[in-house]
Amino acid sequence: MLKRVVQVSFLLVGGTLGVLFLPHLFTLFSFTSNPFINNPYVFATVGTVILFVLSLFLTEPIVNFIKWLEERLLRAPIFDLLFGTIGLTVGLSLAFLVSFGLSSIQIPIITSVLPILLSILLGYLGFQVGFKKREEFIYAVQTTKSGGVKKKEAEEASAKTNGKLNKILDTSVIIDGRIADISATGFLEGILVVPQFVLTELQHIADSSDTLKRTKGRRGLDVLKRMQTDDGPNILITDEDFTDVLEVDLKLVRLAKKMGGLVVTNDFNLNKVADLHGVSVLNINDLANAVKPVVIPGEDMHVVVIKDGKEHNQGIAYLDDGTMIVVEDGKFHIGNAIDVVVTSVLQTSAGRMIFAKPKNGKPARAN
Repeated sequence: MLKRVVQVSFLLVGGTLGVLFLPHLFTLFSFTSNPFINNPYVFATVGTVILFVLSLFLTEPIVNFIKWLEERLLRAPIFDLLFGTIGLTVGLSLAFLVSFGLSSIQIPIITSVLPILLSILLGYLGFQVGFKKREEFIYAVQTTKSGGVKKKEAEEASAKTNGKLNKILDTSVIIDGRIADISATGFLEGILVVPQFVLTELQHIADSSDTLKRTKGRRGLDVLKRMQTDDGPNILITDEDFTDVLEVDLKLVRLAKKMGGLVVTNDFNLNKVADLHGVSVLNINDLANAVKPVVIPGEDMHVVVIKDGKEHNQGIAYLDDGTMIVVEDGKFHIGNAIDVVVTSVLQTSAGRMIFAKPKNGKPARAN
């Protein structure tokens, strides 16, 4: 269907161009003395035939270009198109006003060429400004609507936080749920940004056929809903996406670079990837480890060994907060509550691990 439309368009354009320009061409070659040739229908027919021949070579490339353009437009977020179109309209309006003001100048180049150049330049600049500043426009509308902070206050807050006002949440930290409690306490400043591609991933998890994944996805959506209704940092849903990147982690890193913000996560691998790209990270696990009670080598602890360790004769115990304790020779005390002495502590972004050995090498007495 599209191919037929392009071919018909070629024929119509050919007929029109034939009527407009062929009379001048025939005049140069003294063809207009013949009454049969000097006929608008002849001009239209000749123009149509010429464009029909050209259409045999140009129709396929034009159809492919239209399909490519259609695919790009359909994949673009609606707000990108909306604000880009608004910016383009403003740019073309300014070009028209400037051209109208210069029309009084009787210089052929200014009156004929300059309006075209202004339309191209200001139209392009308008589209780019509308496209790239859409997040600021959306946030300005949201804050005005809700009576929140004004743009000037947001800029001052951004300056105080060294430009790291935006904190971009990843899927894992939303599903984890602790971010809602942390934000409610007021320890997180600025704006919590949730990209649309993260919401899409959450939706896919919530629609999964696997019961555990479905429960996690719904929990994440509930956490976001709770954070939107509770007092705390503003939640900004952004349609910003990077269609040339498939991995969500890399999209988060690129978005953080573009917005000059931080990535909030509890994913150890994303933490490393962001560090490699020079993007700052707020790791919820780091925060949880930082507020855990300090344990130092030589301190006594009372634990219950519950299972074997990976190494020979090791036993595994856990604190109430989930910290794993590796007990040397603990295999012989599985199922018993024993007193241990801390020998060392290993602290990483993935968590904290305590190494200990039995005190006096025997089980503790029952109370």
